Amino acid sequence: MKEPALSQSGNDRPLGRGSTTGPSSVDGGNPLPVLASGDLLRGQAAVLIEHLGQHYRLQATRQGKLILTK
Repeated sequence: MKEPALSQSGNDRPLGRGSTTGPSSVDGGNPLPVLASGDLLRGQAAVLIEHLGQHYRLQATRQGKLILTK
C-alpha cells in the first residue's frame, strides 16, 4: 500500500484532498480552505505557481481535468 504524501509545513500530517462541497479536513483537524480552480486560473488555460522557489504549471484540459507539472 502506498503511503500518503506528507505536508511541507513540517507537521508530518498527510496532505488532504480538495472538496467541492465545502471545507475539508486532515485527520479531523482544522478545516482546509477550498479554492475554486477558476479562481486560480482566472480565465486562462494555464498559470504558473511558485512554491519554494520552484515554478509549477497548473493547466486545465479540454476534458475539464487539471494537470500540475514541474
